[in-house]
Amino acid sequence: MTKPRVVIVGAGFAGYHAAKTLSRIARDKAEIVVLNSTDYFLYLPLLPEVAAGVVEPKRIAVPLTGTLKGVRVVIGEADHVDLQNRWVGFTQAEGDKNRLAYDRLVLAVGSVNKLLPIPGVTEYAHGFRGLPEAVYLHDHIVRQIELAEQAEDPAEQQARATFVVVGAGYTGTEVAAHGQLFTDALHAQRPRLTVRPRWLLLDVAARVLPELDKRMSDTSHKVLNRRGVDVRMGTSVAEATADGVKLTDGEYVPTCTLVWCVGVRPDPFVNELGLRTEKGRLVVDEFLNVPGYPEVYACGDASAVPDLTHPGEVCAMTAQHAQRQGKLAAHNIAASYGFGRRKPYRHHDLGWVVDLGGKDAAANPLHVNLAGLPAKAVTRAYHLMAMPGNRTRVGADWALDAALRRPAVQLGLVPANAVPLESTSPEVAFRGR
Repeated sequence: MTKPRVVIVGAGFAGYHAAKTLSRIARDKAEIVVLNSTDYFLYLPLLPEVAAGVVEPKRIAVPLTGTLKGVRVVIGEADHVDLQNRWVGFTQAEGDKNRLAYDRLVLAVGSVNKLLPIPGVTEYAHGFRGLPEAVYLHDHIVRQIELAEQAEDPAEQQARATFVVVGAGYTGTEVAAHGQLFTDALHAQRPRLTVRPRWLLLDVAARVLPELDKRMSDTSHKVLNRRGVDVRMGTSVAEATADGVKLTDGEYVPTCTLVWCVGVRPDPFVNELGLRTEKGRLVVDEFLNVPGYPEVYACGDASAVPDLTHPGEVCAMTAQHAQRQGKLAAHNIAASYGFGRRKPYRHHDLGWVVDLGGKDAAANPLHVNLAGLPAKAVTRAYHLMAMPGNRTRVGADWALDAALRRPAVQLGLVPANAVPLESTSPEVAFRGR
């Protein structure tokens, strides 16, 4: 008999772990196919360290082939799902159209940059959701510091040495914290640069990391203040221009850098399926099944999974949930073929880690609040445990960064027009976290 085929769309935290878990459970009893726009799983939490030159870009790109044993990897962008005839249409890298039939389908398409109707933002800001964006930001920072050093006009020098980050959540806080250290190191190497690089971190919330424990927020805020990051809570961008940003408090800040980290929204792909959604997320039951289609499962950021630990709510869009939902989807698919029993999704928060660069971090593993070196040790240990590959290479980069001066050159591999804030590009709209 022909083996049943399970197609998994997306290889972020949810899709990758669904494939890995199912390949272990199935043991050649099913054909497992992963359809993804890239040939790697991207470990998103280390993107700020890539932008700051701490970790090499390829270190956080874990190959799908080789790490997903027994799984067929198909590179392409999903663009259609025929739920009645059970096939997924996709476009290959060079534009060819194709389709994959399925017996079970897992939709794990993830999220994209969250946009707000602010004039100029889509034209002049850059997001921070994919590897090209991190590589671009690294080059851009180095370039602006080099141009600031060469500038004869003090106003131009200050504008080029000013970096604005919008969004003081997990990603934005780490970008600003790592960024200030990075530009301070660049400044120290350039005696002709007379102004210290300045980083602004903006958010309409009352505190940094508003979604995390207040003690973690306070720790992070203290580190940012000590570094000299200009933290502006209750403030955001009212308008972006080619020369700077106008803030909601009326101040105009001349700058050549606007980094958009205000959060994420579900991949718009799910709205095209004709299925019920909740705030753009595909509605599923507690077993991760799409109502009316028992052969279709959804997990990760693009799915509205009921949070059984908080009745009436849906799970947050986090890597913790996505990874565990992916594993459960695999077990429930196996159960649908008679291997074990299906289970509802239930997960209690295990704590958070925030890497602030240098020797600083904030963490609350199992809700024990830590700061400084203990938090740093926990944070790095967590990342090494969570990464499905390249651990030794990442650890080596951390060791080299601690022992040697960080090299900082711009390679120019990713031009600005290749990483627009609003794009259907598979890399910019990464399916993950």
